[in-house]
Amino acid sequence: MCVVRSQSRRGVLSRLISGITLAAVPVLAAADYQLNLPPPVSYIARRILDLHNLIFIICVVIFVIVFGFMFYAMVVHRKSRGHKPATFHDNMTFEVVWTVIPFLILVGMAIPSTATLIEMTDVSKADMTVKITGYQWKWKYDYPDQDLSFFSSLSTPRDQIEGKAQKGEYYLHEVDNPVVLPVGKKVRFLMTGNDVIHSWWVPQLGIKTDAIPGFINETWTNIDQPGVYRGVCAELCGKDHGFMPIVVNAVSQEEFDKWVVAQKQKASSDAASAGKTWTRDELMAKGKQVFQTCAACHGPNGEGIGPFPKLAGSKIATGPLKDHLNIVLHGKPGTAMQAFGTQMNDVDLAAVITYERNSFGNKTGDVVQPAQVKAAR
Repeated sequence: MCVVRSQSRRGVLSRLISGITLAAVPVLAAADYQLNLPPPVSYIARRILDLHNLIFIICVVIFVIVFGFMFYAMVVHRKSRGHKPATFHDNMTFEVVWTVIPFLILVGMAIPSTATLIEMTDVSKADMTVKITGYQWKWKYDYPDQDLSFFSSLSTPRDQIEGKAQKGEYYLHEVDNPVVLPVGKKVRFLMTGNDVIHSWWVPQLGIKTDAIPGFINETWTNIDQPGVYRGVCAELCGKDHGFMPIVVNAVSQEEFDKWVVAQKQKASSDAASAGKTWTRDELMAKGKQVFQTCAACHGPNGEGIGPFPKLAGSKIATGPLKDHLNIVLHGKPGTAMQAFGTQMNDVDLAAVITYERNSFGNKTGDVVQPAQVKAAR
């Protein structure tokens, strides 16, 4: 009964906030933009929304009272009506009142705010843990309890990004490997960064936590509604900061268990495929797909973008194979060239190197096998 009443009060409060906000903006703007926070789907997100609504109402009440007195004084006590300015000063009663009242208001706002902040950092009694690592420009997710690990990257086609194709429904908010979490479970997140500062932000979950290299931040969520929830990196992390989305797929515990089994089977399949000998056509087809990760810096046609070097005719892509393997595996210190040895498996690396050495006008004829990549690690 208490829960029902609480939800009812929350619904009335949200409608009141929306009504006040809608009355304050033009109708056309209200038709095109969502003016309140997105619908919360976790306990913390609901607490944040309630706190937002409470503080908003307090601010509106203060605004009405203060400006009401101001406008009343300006209209009723104006000079044209014969009023003369007062000459009194040093009224101790007034000074105490206008100091104590704001202090009490701030204390009243600080109590629920502090309680919410404390709850946001309480990661005790979690049912599972997910470690999140920010990379330029992708996320790595580790499930230590399930022995799973994978990267999640933007999956929007380059043609849409370059304006050559119509934008999709989830343009720049779609990934190849979404995070999958069970509903009704407390999930503890460990956040860190691999290169620069990132920020993992999913509004409907009430989470916005920095991923800082060398540090581990903690937060948690407990999603109560199955669905797909989207977010972005909310920290300016470099050139392609806007191409680093987050997609969380909340499912039932049964579906989550099936997903875990499927991910492990895929990992076993990938490990098995690394032992076979791939044809040139197979490597080129897969390499073209994998190269989308590199296209953000080196250009979709290997032409290079800004300070990033071109691959067409480059000394790396047409020079000794061992040098090409080394720089892709270990990166180049002091530059934006990352070490992809920890981000890609042997098959993907073999495919993309083969593609780079036989595309964009490069005609080395080299075919790199996964076994060569494994030996070069």
